[in-house]
Amino acid sequence: MSKGSFLNGDMMELVHQIPVDFGPDAPRLICWMAPIERLELSQVQLAIGDEVSKFATTKRRDEHLSSRLLLEKALTEWGIDANLLEVRRNEYRAPSVAYLPGTWIRQELPSISIGHSNGWVFVGLIEPGWTIGIDGEPLKLSISEGVFDMMAKGEELKFLFANPNHALELWTSKEAVQKAARLGMNLNPREIKIPIGTKLANISIGNSNFQLDISSFKGFKISVAICQGEGYDAIPEDELLSQTLMAMNDDPNWSIGCKTTRSNA
Repeated sequence: MSKGSFLNGDMMELVHQIPVDFGPDAPRLICWMAPIERLELSQVQLAIGDEVSKFATTKRRDEHLSSRLLLEKALTEWGIDANLLEVRRNEYRAPSVAYLPGTWIRQELPSISIGHSNGWVFVGLIEPGWTIGIDGEPLKLSISEGVFDMMAKGEELKFLFANPNHALELWTSKEAVQKAARLGMNLNPREIKIPIGTKLANISIGNSNFQLDISSFKGFKISVAICQGEGYDAIPEDELLSQTLMAMNDDPNWSIGCKTTRSNA
């Protein structure tokens, strides 16, 4: 959908599908953006009260709840019941969705990316076996030359100082690649070399190849990066449940039981 809406109680939020095209052989993906709204915690299934209560500002709370609500809607569009899911983060704060502990469903889940800027939230989903990163900033945003040497080096840095109008493109692109790598700032943006002036690009970093789509849409410069890799953060219980399900499938008479005796002493 190029433009749509979803209903949350009495609230109608406008959702735009971001035009991203990696070609006919690209994995399935969804990229959406929506305006930030004032929401109640009870309206957002993927939000955790303890986490939300620690936000120091109403602005941060609204950003978090709006992005989680948009993620829920994207997951529903994907065909997944978000009520059974939670959002996890790896050691670098990269997010992923997983089934709640104790949930027996083991359907493969898409990898995700979340962002927010200037009153809007952005969400990207991609099929399992891939990772995705999405970043958007207002086209009117001016990147200070004081941070150029934090995001580029060598010839790229020289180019930036000579062509500061390309700073926003480089900023969002490097951020998208960092998110797709699921490493955050542990992947130094100065080590990410972005081809200038192309909508689509391929970027090799180590053993990984990132595909990058850069566009201007709804007043934002939006970059989306994808890469083959694992976007799921497993916990020990996941392996236990998977092994149990395999045993159940192999033996139709296999069952889990628990016999207890209650004492009313």
